[in-house]
Amino acid sequence: MTDAVPDHAMVPERTQARVLIVEDHMLFAEAVRGALEYEGIGVVGVVSTGEEAMVAVETFSPKVVLMDLALPGQSGLAAGRAILERWPEIKIVALTALSDQASVEEALRVGFVGYLTKEISIAKLVNSIRAVADGYALFPHKLWSRRSPGYEDDAAFLASHLSPREREVLVLLVKGASGETIAKKLVISRNTVRTHIQNILTKLQVHSRIEAATFAVRHRIVPLTDYGGSSQLGT
Repeated sequence: MTDAVPDHAMVPERTQARVLIVEDHMLFAEAVRGALEYEGIGVVGVVSTGEEAMVAVETFSPKVVLMDLALPGQSGLAAGRAILERWPEIKIVALTALSDQASVEEALRVGFVGYLTKEISIAKLVNSIRAVADGYALFPHKLWSRRSPGYEDDAAFLASHLSPREREVLVLLVKGASGETIAKKLVISRNTVRTHIQNILTKLQVHSRIEAATFAVRHRIVPLTDYGGSSQLGT
């Protein structure tokens, strides 16, 4: 693992992102690190493999991980999946030279909250990291626009990105369960529930729990037998 930010490094108090950079081209990685730190974004470390990324996440608890996809050994997508399985609250953003639609779709399916290509300007990268840290998802329109006609409205495709746990949470949202109830029912923390709900909103391209529940009912994403009698949503 390469060096982490030293204890004496001065990071402005406004910095909330705490970024881990996972990139095997060290010249590029250090350039990004320097640019982010210059803009007041704290970088907790730079590592070059997926295996090192797992150790760094556990050690430094970053809020955002900038993940190259073409890593030596374990791919960035596989590394991202492994990280999210253990720390679902982590926000992973692809920063890669790959711009093919298959990679974008797989990143979304894994649970990445952003996809940026290495041609991005530093100013846009900084703004993107701050937006992700604030809860936004970033998937460039120029990549999504390559999809076939009607793709954006394909509910089945959007729903296919939900993990089994996210589907469980969605079922409970349809039934009108609160975050506290979902946490107790699934034996997980409230923070984990919030993370799952945010992932659901991102993957279904909706903006609220009610919209997600309505979407699920309207498009029969949740089996009819799971609706129960408590939901107040119409079909």
